[in-house]
Amino acid sequence: MTKHNPKNERIKRAYFIYLREARRRDETSVDGVAKALSRLEEATGHRDFAAFHRDQAVAFKRKLDDQLNARTGERLSRATVHSTLSALRAFFIWLADQPGYKRKISYSDADYFNLSEKEVRIAKAVREKAYPTLAQIHHTLTHAPAASSIEKRDRALIALCLLTGARDGALASLKLKHVNLAEARLDQDAREVKTKFSKTFSTWFFPVGGEAAAILSDWINHLRQDLLWGESDPLFPATRMEVGPAGGFVAAGLKREHWTTAEPIRRIFRKAFERAGLPYFNPHAIRDTLSQLGQQLTRTHEEFKAWSQNLGHQGMLVTLSSYGPITSPRQATLIRALAGVQLHVPGEVTVEQRLAHLEAALARGGVSPGG
Repeated sequence: MTKHNPKNERIKRAYFIYLREARRRDETSVDGVAKALSRLEEATGHRDFAAFHRDQAVAFKRKLDDQLNARTGERLSRATVHSTLSALRAFFIWLADQPGYKRKISYSDADYFNLSEKEVRIAKAVREKAYPTLAQIHHTLTHAPAASSIEKRDRALIALCLLTGARDGALASLKLKHVNLAEARLDQDAREVKTKFSKTFSTWFFPVGGEAAAILSDWINHLRQDLLWGESDPLFPATRMEVGPAGGFVAAGLKREHWTTAEPIRRIFRKAFERAGLPYFNPHAIRDTLSQLGQQLTRTHEEFKAWSQNLGHQGMLVTLSSYGPITSPRQATLIRALAGVQLHVPGEVTVEQRLAHLEAALARGGVSPGG
């Protein structure tokens, strides 16, 4: 069977340039589109896109229903199927306007890359995300060894993630100069740090307690004083590999280079949580931990706004909608506390009076209204 179609490859390359330059999509988004197109080509035997017919879209949707996830071995989730079809729909809408395809593909053909309304609701359903508690992260840091430079690096990596909520891509590209220990601040300069949407911002260390700040300080002092590294060297350098006595590659220290991907960081997190006897949480999950902590600690609109900006969010709604949903146990506690609220108050009831009744009920239940 044909492994690729030269004509398809040329038009795909043009589309990827369009996504990057005209639509300002990042490489992760473009990779997702490339994967969706690859799935379609595999299903059609790499048939020319110009020969596309709506029946192929219908057959492809049925094939996706039976396709298995290569990593889990389970059927593709509705969310994955929906994102794949959405990417293909957008591609064929664009393709219908390109020279050599205009008369062969119509805009309506792209609409066949759709799920039913019921399946779309299932795909978009918001599910409660798992994230570590603050105590679990501190427990993980406590059980992390720190005898070698590699172990010190791995422990400090988790510590900085907890202190700042930095994403794994940023962690992989940070330099020593980006951390200001005296100010307890991390400067994420998009000219050098891989931040989301290439946004430049500063994060002051979150008040998480424990030994995280001391662990990070110890690591930075080790780099500067023991290893004599400079401000432009990587904060979390890649591992230097050498051929071991048995013939295979073994870790042999650090090299003055950044990781090229964030995958080693996720492996470090997995190993650290497993060593602590806990389930694996990826680096991004710590942002959920910090968002929930912010809801508990902040008391005013201004304080929560500062907390949100510290995470790199443009507005508080991003923090609340993406990272701040009330967990099921907390939801149950709040609803049960409302059982003590008086339902009928004589006379006209103002908003302030309703809030006063709610706060009184929460106080009787031992629940903080700012939680």
